[in-house]
Order: sequence, then structure tokens, then C-alpha cells
Amino acid sequence: MRALVVSHGEAGPVRFADVDEPVPSTGEALVEVRHIGLNFGELNYVSQWPAGSVHGHDAAGVVVRAAADGSGPPEGTRVAVGMAAHAWAERVAVAPASLGTVPEGVDLADAAALGIAGVTALRVLRKRSLLARDVLITGASGGVGHFAVQLAALAGARVTALVGSPERAAGLRDLGADRVLTDLADLTDPTGPAGTGGRFDLVLDTVGGPLVVQAWSRLAEGGTIHLVGHSSGQETTFPSGALFGFGEPRSIATYGDMTPTSGELTDLLGLTAAGRLSAPIGLRGGWQDVDDAVRALFARKVHGKAVLDVV
Repeated sequence: MRALVVSHGEAGPVRFADVDEPVPSTGEALVEVRHIGLNFGELNYVSQWPAGSVHGHDAAGVVVRAAADGSGPPEGTRVAVGMAAHAWAERVAVAPASLGTVPEGVDLADAAALGIAGVTALRVLRKRSLLARDVLITGASGGVGHFAVQLAALAGARVTALVGSPERAAGLRDLGADRVLTDLADLTDPTGPAGTGGRFDLVLDTVGGPLVVQAWSRLAEGGTIHLVGHSSGQETTFPSGALFGFGEPRSIATYGDMTPTSGELTDLLGLTAAGRLSAPIGLRGGWQDVDDAVRALFARKVHGKAVLDVV
């Protein structure tokens, strides 16, 4: 069968190859993949995976063989695959813990966009109550950012979306952002308490670099910055004394959660089916055009997720 495999050469992070058919264990379903969801991180840090291995973690398709032990969805079920290895292939063997059943009315392409981005946003935003809290989403025009803006707004937060340019701000207010900024210096009252627009109770950061230092200076007492990405590729250096302070402790938390995603996928798919969450697909095409999609992601030309049809 055909698959996209890891490439460490100059041609690109992935290439097409003919690979062996997957052999499911007794606790795995065989899924025929219809769409794959690309993520910047897994493409940018491709050196972390062995060359020639089937790449990718997010997809959507149909179960063509149910797990032999009777667990998971039956044959014919439409499913989303989230954070499961070797997903960018015509078929993939997946444990039920990494599958979410796609409700009627939800497009499989939208389901393929959920995976890492949607689950990451949901898990971080569930760390604390967000009702009437001030939340900052950096890199808000990306895949995680689009989901985070919507989910934070659904939870009752006052959402500030930070983007890299005015062009990348399009549509974020419609998704629930109360404010859209291109620079934290644009805050009208950067020294004010939480609730006035000057301090944030929670920051979901996908950018890294100097922006983390800026966000820290605007973090409310008891607030947390969750680091879920490092798209800037820049170093983060705190000035002397910046991490010292009085009052309720503030914190910086890392994120690398790759535990089973079935529960979160089910919740996200339910919100999508109810019309309360939209999939942020900014690029759609056939998987034969994967090189163009990768270049667009690296050039920051994709607002949201890139989803490719397996054809």
C-alpha cells in the first residue's frame, strides 16, 4: 500500500513509498484512511522519527476490520484517528483508545482536523475553570489556536487572540475572540488586574521565544502559561529577577501529553455535530500534493489545519 514515510533528506520531511500492509493485533481495528491531518510540529521535527517509517498521527476513515477481541467500533464505523502512530497511509491499525466515532452529519475531513490540535487545546483549557476568566491564545490563527479560541469562548472565558499579522486575524472574532491583537504592547491597560484586560489567568502559548517572557509579565497572580508549541524557533530568555514575585504563585507548565485520546475526540466530535465547534481547515487538497501543503505550512500561509484527501 501507499504511505507517506519519514524522509531525512533535502527533498522534504516526507515522501511516498510502498509499505507493507499493517497487521492489527487482537486489540486493534483496521481503518481505511480517507483523509489525513497535517501538523506543523511533526513535520518540522521530523528528525525525531526513524527514516522510512510511516509518519503522521491524525486521520479519519472507516473501520474495515473490527478489533478481534471485540473492543472498539464495529466494521463500517466512520472514525477519527487522533495521536496514533503511522496514520498517513492508505490503511492503519489503531487501538480503540485512539479512535473517536464520527457522528452523522460531521464530515470526515473535519474529523481528520481534530486530532493533536483539538485534543491539545481541550486538555489545556480543562486544567481550570474558565468562566469569566481572561485567557490569552498565542498563535491563534494556527490549528491549536483556532480550536482554543472556540473552546475557551464556549467555557465562558474572555478571550484575547494574538496573531503574527493583521492578515492572520481574519475570522477569529467570529469564533469567539473578544479581542484580536498583533502585539501585546497594544493592550490598553497592561498593568491592570485580571478582568480589566491587562492580566491573564491562563495563557495557551504555541509560539515560544520572547513572547513567553512578554506573556509572563502580563500573567495574573495564580495564573499559568501552558507551553504547547515552539513555532518561532527562538530562545526564551528571562531578565534577571523576572521570575521573582509576591502574591499567589504563577507557573509555567510544559505539555507533551500523548495519552489515549478517545474521550477527548468523542467530546470534540459531539461539539462539532452540535454546531458549537468548527474545524479550522485552511488548506484542503489531495495527498499527492503533500509537498505543496508542507511548504505552505512552513511559510505560515495556512490559517488553521491542512487536511489532505487520500486518493
